[in-house]
Amino acid sequence: MELQGRVAAVTGAASGIGRELAVLLAKKGADLAISDVDEVGLAETVDLAKKAGGATTITSQRLDVADRDAVHAWADQVVADHGTVNLVVNNAGVALGATVDGMSYEDFDWLMGINFDGVVSGTKAFLPHLKTAGEGHVVNISSVFGLMGIPSQSAYNAAKFAVRGFTEALRVELDIEDCGVSATTVHPGGIKTSIAKNARMDDSISDIGQDSTKAIAEFEKLFITSPKRAAKAIVRAVEKDKRRLLIGPDAWAFSLISKLPPGMYQGIIARGAARGR
Repeated sequence: MELQGRVAAVTGAASGIGRELAVLLAKKGADLAISDVDEVGLAETVDLAKKAGGATTITSQRLDVADRDAVHAWADQVVADHGTVNLVVNNAGVALGATVDGMSYEDFDWLMGINFDGVVSGTKAFLPHLKTAGEGHVVNISSVFGLMGIPSQSAYNAAKFAVRGFTEALRVELDIEDCGVSATTVHPGGIKTSIAKNARMDDSISDIGQDSTKAIAEFEKLFITSPKRAAKAIVRAVEKDKRRLLIGPDAWAFSLISKLPPGMYQGIIARGAARGR
């Protein structure tokens, strides 16, 4: 896809990958429709995108992607404001640390509502508009945790595995329809964003040798790729119509390890966790 003169919609654009995507897409000459629950951060992203130049029109909307009706209303508003839409990036996400046994249904529903239901709603809300445009692309953000199960991350794993399966099925359907719309599943490794700081951490993770007071700092040590580099990789994937994108050397390592027999890779993870107890 040529991004110059196209219209791109990005969720979770107040910070991190979403913000860097907005700025980069503006530099590429794409008009922007961005959203987030963080209105202050969203306004800062708008200013940065304007300074980047290239975009003719930039609109923003406070949006909770867990609210299905609001997502559909935003998609319609984007087309009303911009005349069309060609790219949607379902990027908004949250994190949760909890064991399966200790996790509350409230926390599980909160995470799934944003990380999976938000992706489904964003895809379904924009897909008819992309098809009408005759040229479009859906980018759904999964994770390396959509490749392999990790202790304390069952809810996050569930959502990101679901995003992967959902988007890969969508890509095949779009191939069959030959409608001019495509889709990419993105598996970032550790990206230097605020997702860990904003995560919910349940005390139950102490049952598997993790310290809830130190877990966030430990996770952040694994963040090795900048949001800017991630954004560049995603834009290249759209331009080259990639089906799957791994971001960061850790993502490639996860991909390789996930191909081992389950008993082998799960044993490696369990032994590593045991050493940390």
